[in-house]
Amino acid sequence: MSIRDIHIPVLLERCVELLGPALQKDGAVYVDGTLGMGGHSEAFLERFPHIRQVGLDRDPDALRIAGERLAPFADRISLVHTVYDGIAEALKASGYDHADAVLYDIGVSSLQLDDASRGFAYAQDAPLDMRMDPTQGITAADVIDTYGEGDLRRIFERYGEEKLSGRYARAIIAARQNGRIERSGQLVDILQAATPAALKNAGHPAKRVFQALRIEVNGELAALERAIPAALKTLAVGGRLVVLSYQSLEDRFVKRLFTEATTSTAPQGLPFELPEHAPQFRLLVKGAELASDEEAARNPRAKPVRLRAIERVREAS
Repeated sequence: MSIRDIHIPVLLERCVELLGPALQKDGAVYVDGTLGMGGHSEAFLERFPHIRQVGLDRDPDALRIAGERLAPFADRISLVHTVYDGIAEALKASGYDHADAVLYDIGVSSLQLDDASRGFAYAQDAPLDMRMDPTQGITAADVIDTYGEGDLRRIFERYGEEKLSGRYARAIIAARQNGRIERSGQLVDILQAATPAALKNAGHPAKRVFQALRIEVNGELAALERAIPAALKTLAVGGRLVVLSYQSLEDRFVKRLFTEATTSTAPQGLPFELPEHAPQFRLLVKGAELASDEEAARNPRAKPVRLRAIERVREAS
């Protein structure tokens, strides 16, 4: 099976529709801040033969696969091993001082989910790793083995919005007295045993805990909070940013940062708005757009997606 059959880019046509107007000029710079397996990038490079692209990913495997997929466009692309909050440095290293269009498709990628050995999926027993960049940082097993009960509860509550955070944290602390918890299957068994019988049919007990561990291991929300302002700063006037998120926690971050960017900075009570207080950005879509029923049926990974888009309308004062 080819990579094009395995990996279907989410909301591809809508991304092209929203970012396309910013990519009309010759030499326009498109940044794929979350390159993954290169599906979105391939489509943009095919449809806009005059653009230049900078692709970012923290996962060396993703860079390798995307590099092979995008080889026909090698003279127009620059691939950079970095987290997407490093967009400004990646642009500079690639020889550009701005971006015209940026796409962030955030969260865990198809490549990471489909590789059982990476430990992202609670449905498959594997080492508890969960690092998007397996060359550096702590693993999920390290978190489970070293965090205290309070810290485990905190990340389960904050990043997983798990109502049984305290119960699960206590169960993990108790279980690790018998040895290190190194595999996803071990953790799933602990969580299932700690789940009250009345709640065992209310969704898999590991879903939110695994989400929280992944976010903690990879510093995802901290990176997202840095990445949005960093991308906005790189945009030229008329430049656009599209963000695809898959969890309400991430989408709330994006919504807040977009709201701040599109709000006037004029002090309350002024009879009129001075030009320097006018917003530098405008929203391109109202609220968060969802995938159509047709796309969700064709590509199940599109079901939870939330799309938000923004455009720079004037330079910073």
